[in-house]
Amino acid sequence: MSHPPQPSFGIMTAPMQVDHHDVLRVWRDADAIPEIEHAWLFDHLMPIGGDPDGPAYEGWTLLSALAARTRRLRLGVMVTSNRFRPPAMLAKIATTVDVVSGGRLDFGIGVGSRPGLPAARREYAAHGLPFTGTAEAVESLAEACTVIRRLWTEEAPFDFHGTHVRLTGAFGNPKPVQRPHPPILIGGRSSATLRVVAEHADLWNFPGGDLDEAVRRGALLDRHCAEIGRDPASITRSIPLPVSYDRPGDTRRAIGAALDAGFPHIVLGLPAPYPAGVAQWVAEELIGAWT
Repeated sequence: MSHPPQPSFGIMTAPMQVDHHDVLRVWRDADAIPEIEHAWLFDHLMPIGGDPDGPAYEGWTLLSALAARTRRLRLGVMVTSNRFRPPAMLAKIATTVDVVSGGRLDFGIGVGSRPGLPAARREYAAHGLPFTGTAEAVESLAEACTVIRRLWTEEAPFDFHGTHVRLTGAFGNPKPVQRPHPPILIGGRSSATLRVVAEHADLWNFPGGDLDEAVRRGALLDRHCAEIGRDPASITRSIPLPVSYDRPGDTRRAIGAALDAGFPHIVLGLPAPYPAGVAQWVAEELIGAWT
């Protein structure tokens, strides 16, 4: 008889409308609290909430700085926009963070911003980045996952001639600390993206929203896994949940519902500004019932 996986709790600090010292304070506090196992940033180049002209930090640069100032937390970007960086460059960036962290990276990646989210869509034009169509973006994600894994694991240079990714003499040195490679978390909900999840992911992150929809998407992922002969249980299910400082009972109920629905990897989104001692509060008020 199989047992449900143990819950795993983490925090998300969206690096917008805050000072980087505020994020560092929360992560340093969380690093000393065993109940909090992982911590995440997001990957947006401009704010997607609050003052549209407010501050937003580049996720991977800040992640490397936080990796150097923490010792225990697993850490990652939830999730990297595959539209922002060429995959071979992203593999090099991620390897650097894994090395700096001593092997604590969970590698989060996804297609990129949804076309219907104007606050996110504007960052492409503002930074001179092309915004490809959805079908092309999903195909590119699949090729990116293939290339990144090869750069992390293969010793000899290789060429890759995909539809969207083309490399000549590609190799990765150094390799990540984690072997064979850092866990790959893919975020998304479309059927096409879930096919990529079935093929490449160690963890799947449902981007948030209605839990019933998350369960339906999870059932679709199960079918995609069956089609390629993969055990769906080999993919950990992850979900972000917003934290209410004023109504912790609401957040605890949301955690319980997510766990009951088969999502043991819980990422608690902390609204800014962050109260003093927020990491300890999360451990005591939100996670304590399950640890």
